[in-house]
This record gives sequence, structure tokens and C-alpha cells, in this order.
Amino acid sequence: MNVRPAAVAGSFYPGDPGSLAAQVKGHLAATAPQPRARPPKAIIAPHAGYIYSGPIAAAAYAMLGACRGVVKRVVLAGPAHRVYVEGAAVSTANGFDTPFGTVPVDREVVARLLELPFVEASDAAHALEHSLEVHLPFLQSVLGAFSLVPIVVGGAAPEQMAELFEVAWGGDETLVVVSSDLSHYLPYDAARKRDRGTVDSILALDARIDPEEACGAMPINGLLTLARRRSMAIELLDLRNSGDTAGSRDRVVGYAAFAFRAPR
Repeated sequence: MNVRPAAVAGSFYPGDPGSLAAQVKGHLAATAPQPRARPPKAIIAPHAGYIYSGPIAAAAYAMLGACRGVVKRVVLAGPAHRVYVEGAAVSTANGFDTPFGTVPVDREVVARLLELPFVEASDAAHALEHSLEVHLPFLQSVLGAFSLVPIVVGGAAPEQMAELFEVAWGGDETLVVVSSDLSHYLPYDAARKRDRGTVDSILALDARIDPEEACGAMPINGLLTLARRRSMAIELLDLRNSGDTAGSRDRVVGYAAFAFRAPR
């Protein structure tokens, strides 16, 4: 079986299953979910090391408790940090490993995405990429069993990403996850100001986010384009930075979590 091994277990998050389970459970338990809210169709969540962004990511994942047993497929799109990708890249792997086990890849949906002219197959783009991997233990914890559609995004335009998400959108059985941090390495107060502006643009469904504002700008812009088209509601769940969680305030990285819901 062609399986993509975990690349950042033991660095971005614990490599030991017991320690990982305890850390994920702790982050989720520290988040106050909103039981009155309908489960989201899509979320945006950060992808840094768990000590930095885990509490903010947990704000999104804590919303998914009611999705266990309902969501069977996760479309997970994040930015390419390691290997150049012109548009978007899927994997040829049949599964992605984490300390919790192997998440199977939905090869049928991946095949449909490969029919799009801007989508390529690139295992090199996925091999060391952390922007997707760090979400998997959270997803395994809250959803249980599911299949994965892994997408590393380079320069795909908003309309292209909207088309990609549309192809994989499905119904209640499919959750869309966009992986992104916000500003990088600004002083604390400057980061808070810039990130607040970025968040306001996202809440306005303004699909003109710049990569300097959010490293996952390309998949974010695609999701915002489709969310506007589908008249979706968007909610900010958390907004903090590494200076609020586990790091110095001299040079911080910003994190935010959002939920998108279909109209009633």
C-alpha cells in the first residue's frame, strides 16, 4: 500500500500516540463549543506546532462533535511550503499516516480533481508538507473514520480553487478544511493590527487575501469565492497569535479559526 508517512510527528506535534491524544484532548477540552450552532460545512484553521496554534485550531475542531459518523470525507487544502506548485497538487498515496493510524485517501475524488487543468499529482509536494499533516490528528480525534482528499496549493487563482472545491463539495458527508496561518514574524502589536484587518476581509468574503496576510491565501480566496456564491454564513471562532500562546512577542505568527455554514 502506498502510504505517505508522517513527516512532522515528534516536532510539530507529539509522535507518541498517548501524548498526542492527551494534547489534542486538552486543547479541545479548553475550548467552549457552541452546541446551539449547526455544524460547519467548512472551516479555516491554523497549522503551526500545537503548542503555538493548537488552541486556536481546537476552536474549529470543537465545533465538529456532531459531525462524527456523518462526515465521511474531508477535503483538506493547505499552502505549499516546501516544493513549488504552479496550481494545486494532489498525492498518489492511498493513505496518510499519523501516530493514530492511517487515513485512507479518497482516490475517486482525487481522480476527478486531476481532470482539472491546473491540478497535478506530486508526491514531492506532499512528502514534507506540514500544512495538511498537522490537521489529521485533530480530525481523527473528532470524526473517527473518514477518507481524505489532500491538496497542496501553490498559485491557483481564486476561481480555480472555487472550481476545485465545487468538484469535491458533496453534501453533509463532506467537510472542507482550509489550512492557513496569518501574518508572520511581526512585532506583537503590528501583527494584531494586520491580522484584524485580514480577519475583517475574510468575514466580508473578500477574496483578495494576500499571501503576506495569510500563507494559505490561495485556498482561502477560493473558499471565500465559493462561500459568497453559495450565500454561506461565516463566523470567527478565535483570533490570537504565538505571543498569546507559547512564544515571544518580539516576532509572532498570527492564527485564526473560522466556521462556514450553508444557508438554512
